[in-house]
Amino acid sequence: MQKVTKSNQYTLAVDLGTSGPKVALISMKGDIVTSVVESTDLILKPGGGAEQDPDNWWSAIKKGIHRILASGSVNKNQIVAVCCATQWSGTVPIGQNGQHLMNAIIWMDSRGAPYVRQLTAGWPELKGYGLWKALNWIYLTGGIPTHSGKDSIAHILYINHHHPDIYEKTYKFLEPKDYINFRLTGRFAASYDSITLHWLTDNRNIHNISYSKRLFDWTGLDKEKFPDLKQSIDILGPILPEIADELGLSRETQIVMGSPDMQAAAVGSGAVSDFKPHLYVGTSSWLTCHVPYKKTDIVHNMASLPSSIPGKYFIAAEQETAGACINFLKDHLLFPDDAFNNQQCVPDNFYELLTQTAQSIDPLDQHVIFTPWLYGERTPFDDHQLRAGFYNISLHTKRSHLIRAILEGVAFNARSLLDGIESFTKKIMDNIHMIGGGAMSDLWCQIHANILNRTIKQVKDPVQANARGAGFLGAVALKELDWNDIADCIHIQRIFTPESMYRNHYDQMFKEFINIYTNNRKMYHRLNPSEPQ
Repeated sequence: MQKVTKSNQYTLAVDLGTSGPKVALISMKGDIVTSVVESTDLILKPGGGAEQDPDNWWSAIKKGIHRILASGSVNKNQIVAVCCATQWSGTVPIGQNGQHLMNAIIWMDSRGAPYVRQLTAGWPELKGYGLWKALNWIYLTGGIPTHSGKDSIAHILYINHHHPDIYEKTYKFLEPKDYINFRLTGRFAASYDSITLHWLTDNRNIHNISYSKRLFDWTGLDKEKFPDLKQSIDILGPILPEIADELGLSRETQIVMGSPDMQAAAVGSGAVSDFKPHLYVGTSSWLTCHVPYKKTDIVHNMASLPSSIPGKYFIAAEQETAGACINFLKDHLLFPDDAFNNQQCVPDNFYELLTQTAQSIDPLDQHVIFTPWLYGERTPFDDHQLRAGFYNISLHTKRSHLIRAILEGVAFNARSLLDGIESFTKKIMDNIHMIGGGAMSDLWCQIHANILNRTIKQVKDPVQANARGAGFLGAVALKELDWNDIADCIHIQRIFTPESMYRNHYDQMFKEFINIYTNNRKMYHRLNPSEPQ
């Protein structure tokens, strides 16, 4: 058996996304040794419901770990830590016996929206919020529960109103990451960053975040139903012996608190210094950077919230659907399983064909606009009633125009985020590290560079940024790495600079993109009076 030394120790990173977990073996320098992907089911319900089965999560994670160990890349004693980076803004109610009491309500779910509106209402009114209540909430937390109903607190309010028996039986409400940690250790805890979207913590002192009695009094929720708080790099404890045996890991393996995906990706992108931006394009998308201060921008629905790096905040600016728009195109328009198309299969080289088709259109000949609001939007428009659409289609429009419009529409929304962040920081966000599945496309990287008019740096192995971030958190927790070392561990695969010949064209198209929202907002509200279906 190979002797275990500090130079050959590894963190097992669990990156649990909506479509399923990636499980990766990460060296103490952030190198990806091996990784596997498993799938989980998404349950969409009427009225804006979006749920997943926590047992499905666990089974997929266990299968992924078994596959990692079966690869023979390392022996189990070399895996000294497990660290999770999971989807954020989800809720798992746990009974006192440790069993979940219902499906997890995930970040896409908006059924709690009416109860958030009731909670945050008041006089005088500002954008649907009671002014004095909003000011107090922002003063304490940096933000306020969003009217989209997609924050964790909205899920809990929904459970309290529609499933009061489950609310009463709940011992602890846990975020997805903190639920997986509970399964690993038997301990209930949340990290300062994972608890944020409950909007129940006093975040004014980044070094001493705690629950706020005032906010619990306002919400009427029971404080004892919420977990203790820790840093993302704290060691929660050793793995439970029976779980170590079930997973095939050493009983000495340590479980690091970890972070939600957005915060872990910021670390995994290498953009750990203040005001260093990164752009994630996956199922959803976000553009963020770390900042040294607490601040809130109500107009753009942005705030600096606790990050996974102790002593730092990060700007939270997320759009709901990015890569999900490509999947929608594939599954519902190009290759739907219906009476018209039930014999066709998605080609193995689908994404290559998609790129070739989009590249066949000169950007200057593209005047179709796509709005990527398939499930409402968080930022820069906090509005769950928005919807996606193609605009300016004619008899001359080809499939290639529509495909390119989707790629450009996601980038136009990212430009809205960029405008908000630059207004927030009073700094130009350039040399943006791009990560996520979307960053694997050279075309999409170039489109973002052109539309944002900023240099895009394509990070190597961009789909592993969340897992790499979890690996870095594990290495820092075990004191094998310092925060200042992380940037040097990141490799840039390619740099994309803006192409000046498209500047005026994309500026005009972006203006019209914003006009679509401005001119049609009331129509969306008339057509979609309830939560997303």
